[in-house]
Amino acid sequence: MNRIVVGAFTALLFVAAGLFWWQGRAEMERAAPPPMAASDGSPAEDPDALPSADVGDLRGPAPPEATELTREQRRFGRYDRDSDGRITRNEMLSTRTAGFRKLDKDGNNLLDFEEWAHTTVEKFDAADADGDRELSRQEFRKTAPAPAKPKPKCKC
Repeated sequence: MNRIVVGAFTALLFVAAGLFWWQGRAEMERAAPPPMAASDGSPAEDPDALPSADVGDLRGPAPPEATELTREQRRFGRYDRDSDGRITRNEMLSTRTAGFRKLDKDGNNLLDFEEWAHTTVEKFDAADADGDRELSRQEFRKTAPAPAKPKPKCKC
């Protein structure tokens, strides 16, 4: 029991010493040294003044040139995840995983026919008003795709 009390007291002592050291170091760094006077005895420059330089004749490095990639090069770059110039099977399939997970409704990593045809099944169930698992002509009309909206004309 005494060892536990002495250990806890020692740990608190180390924490207190660390806090005092940390605060003293922060206090020392907080105060900036006073501005130095010039060697000729004149007062130092205004500390709030911004430095300036004449950059009229200076030239920096040329900006990098952008290369125009072909459509096929951009497509290859999207699949080549590790940029090694080759596309592995995993890299090729990685773009399909989000779509697969969206289709896999029960999360068992297997697609059955119902999951694969989920949107069609939902459309059928929504159209089957009487629930007899058959569509009459009136019910089938509900499955027609909505007419396409005309594109807005350009107001140039």
